[in-house]
Amino acid sequence: MVRKSIMARPSSLFLIFFLHLVLVSSSTTSTETRSEHSRNHVALFIFGDSFFDAGNNNYINTTTLDQANFWPYGETYFQFPTGRFSDGRLISDFIAEYAKLPLIPPFLQPGYNQYYHGVNFASAGAGALVETFQGAVIDLKTQLKYYKKVQTWLRSKLGKVEAEITLSKAVYLFSIGTNDYTSIFVTNSTVLNSYSKSEYVGIVIGNLTTIVKDIYKRGGRKFGFINLPPLGCAPGIRIVKAENNGSCLEEASSLVKLHNKALSKLLWKLEKQLKGFKYSLYNFNINLRQRMNHPSKYGFKEGKGACCGSGQFRGVFSCGGKRLGNRFQLCKNPNEYVFWDSYHLTQRVYKQLADQMWNGARKPNSVWPYNLRDLFQAF
Repeated sequence: MVRKSIMARPSSLFLIFFLHLVLVSSSTTSTETRSEHSRNHVALFIFGDSFFDAGNNNYINTTTLDQANFWPYGETYFQFPTGRFSDGRLISDFIAEYAKLPLIPPFLQPGYNQYYHGVNFASAGAGALVETFQGAVIDLKTQLKYYKKVQTWLRSKLGKVEAEITLSKAVYLFSIGTNDYTSIFVTNSTVLNSYSKSEYVGIVIGNLTTIVKDIYKRGGRKFGFINLPPLGCAPGIRIVKAENNGSCLEEASSLVKLHNKALSKLLWKLEKQLKGFKYSLYNFNINLRQRMNHPSKYGFKEGKGACCGSGQFRGVFSCGGKRLGNRFQLCKNPNEYVFWDSYHLTQRVYKQLADQMWNGARKPNSVWPYNLRDLFQAF
């Protein structure tokens, strides 16, 4: 069932900020000492894009294309918009829960500077390339700069030795790259006139490599990655070329295939080259594709169209009525849908994927030697 088309509601950034503080303060035990924080918990540092952004973009000068701080975002779990691009929680929120951590807050959240459990640097729209949606998002290089500030803070609070232990035990979770390719199809980009597909993918992977190696040099040892989703089949990409009649966009799919192959190869090489480097690589692509193609098998009714948006597949990115038009359609039950909006997923899907990332079968001598539980509980 679908709720009829509705107009956008006004939102309050003050309310979002206040409720964010309530969430964080209620989930952190004030009686813990600094050393207890460090000893008893494995910190989680989150980098990436809108699949992981917990609200950083609420606090930067950008447009609503890269924000989700308005209704109906957040309606299922939080009952208010937090800046997450979903009806509720994200993969990273569930991983924090499974690791017995509180919700990991966005780095830019005003008034928050307690980083013992980690922090979230992710920014909707961000890519591995500085040029991706430049000026409207927090690119990966800037996210690394913020991480360095946290590293300095931990040393000042814990001392050099204990801070190094905290950072080496921590898990570094990444979702990055999707926007480096999405931007080609939703802007007037001519980048593929200058580079072949393989060359462009190589530049994206090269930038990611630099960031990962820098974190490793600073003490990080345990890394979790999700590969890129079936971008060409997202509702918002299906409608890019009208002549395709709603088919998946092959140009996008081919770039994703090249990227995911290169990412797998990169991580395998880094584990061989860098002493103590451990990683988990989750096949986000194939597991999301399975739910899109066979929704009923996983408890969904709709795998291709979005719950919130407008137009064919609700692929017009109008959810909330504050971008690309003020009217949109909203489904009655997000739990029946794989896609929440034109590019992002529902909380129910994110939980299923997070469960697999945490508990997934280990595959020695493959691209997935460890699951995330291994990284948090071992080494």
